[in-house]
Amino acid sequence: EVQLQASGGGYVQPGGSLRLSCVASGFTFGNYDMTWVRQAPGKAQQWISLIESDGGKTYYADSVKGRFTISRDNAKNTMYLQMNSLRPEDTAVYYCATSIRDRMYEGQGTLVTVSS
Repeated sequence: EVQLQASGGGYVQPGGSLRLSCVASGFTFGNYDMTWVRQAPGKAQQWISLIESDGGKTYYADSVKGRFTISRDNAKNTMYLQMNSLRPEDTAVYYCATSIRDRMYEGQGTLVTVSS
């Protein structure tokens, strides 16, 4: 069974930082690209970043480029999202996701609240 568990969210002031983690199980983690998405209250889900299976290439939405850094440790079946210079508009539930054999899997999210 594919399982994805995000953690590391919390409450932070504008300009602060958080590091999210996503622990994966039930599939060969190192064979698949991984993605972070988020959903703000009352808004549609937004793709924010992707990392290729070997970590060789990363991609970011314009809204987070230069502030967020995606990474992974295939030996630990874990993906990370380092979030710096956080803004109130970054407030959302953050989810990790992957596509396996044309099926999307998304784990439980972690809430990030950016507020003064």
